[in-house]
Amino acid sequence: NVKKITISGTNGKSTTSKLLFDIMKAHKKDVRLTGNIGNPLLLEKNIKKKTIFIIEASSYQLDYSKFFKSKYSAILNLSPDHLERHGTFKNYVKAKFKIIKFQDSNGYAFIDNNNILNELVKKNKIKSKIVKIKYLKYKKYFRQINNVYFNNTSNKKNLSFVLSIAKVLKLNLKKVINTANKFKGLEYRQQIIHKSKKLLIINDSKSTSFSSTVALLESYKNIYWILGGLAKKGDKLKLKKKYFSNIKAYIYGKDRNFFISSLPNQISYKYSSTLKKIMKNLNNDIKNDSMKKVILFSPCAASFDQFKNFEERGNSFNNIIELMLKKSEYE
Repeated sequence: NVKKITISGTNGKSTTSKLLFDIMKAHKKDVRLTGNIGNPLLLEKNIKKKTIFIIEASSYQLDYSKFFKSKYSAILNLSPDHLERHGTFKNYVKAKFKIIKFQDSNGYAFIDNNNILNELVKKNKIKSKIVKIKYLKYKKYFRQINNVYFNNTSNKKNLSFVLSIAKVLKLNLKKVINTANKFKGLEYRQQIIHKSKKLLIINDSKSTSFSSTVALLESYKNIYWILGGLAKKGDKLKLKKKYFSNIKAYIYGKDRNFFISSLPNQISYKYSSTLKKIMKNLNNDIKNDSMKKVILFSPCAASFDQFKNFEERGNSFNNIIELMLKKSEYE
């Protein structure tokens, strides 16, 4: 009987869950951040009638779930991921769809206007109220956001979901906007670790697929993009040609040949075996660049070829950058 808000999707689940959690805290709610980002649900204690669970749900968790039910469910976005587990993209989507399929007539389902989701909604005769997120509808609210974290399209889209959920829950809009403006994001998820007039450095070590990086590649100019690691099955870079000239790629790791072949010919690249070695290449190139530039660490791959997890990978990148900034080589 506890009120549950469940967030799933391919990219941005953790960030969206944390933002919603911060918003609920600003409203003085008894709220718990659980699931893939916090405690397992059943470890939470002192549960009251007014307690609200915000749950980040992965496709792995939902795939083996038979009974999980959430009054408020959101599927942020969908692109091929974890195909080594699910086999096909359709199976992957079906796993996510369970958070909507099990809802009753009191439920709310927030979805992207996605053909596969629309088809599943019709096919399964969903009982809950379907709320399709129309991003253009929220432009007036985006103008009130002065947080650089929401400068790219993916974070704006995820913010649209939060605004839509907040409306259904009748939350105070000013508090929602204020919380978004103060939001710092999570470590290694599109995290801005350095900002100056001529240089922006983003640590997006959590990126494990091309789809999680495209919005960043579309949002900045003169990008020095570091990528590599263990590639995901079936992954492809879908980026419009007009952005190719903005990017210089620096590729490392076990599957560097896969990433080299995945890049369009118009994107220049260099490659090496390790993150540390490719950063030396990047450092030499950036010294001669007087233009405003962005160093984007967004690997589009799993980290396990050289690191324990994406956190260790992200921390390693931070350490490399820290040493370089101390020498003032980037300024």
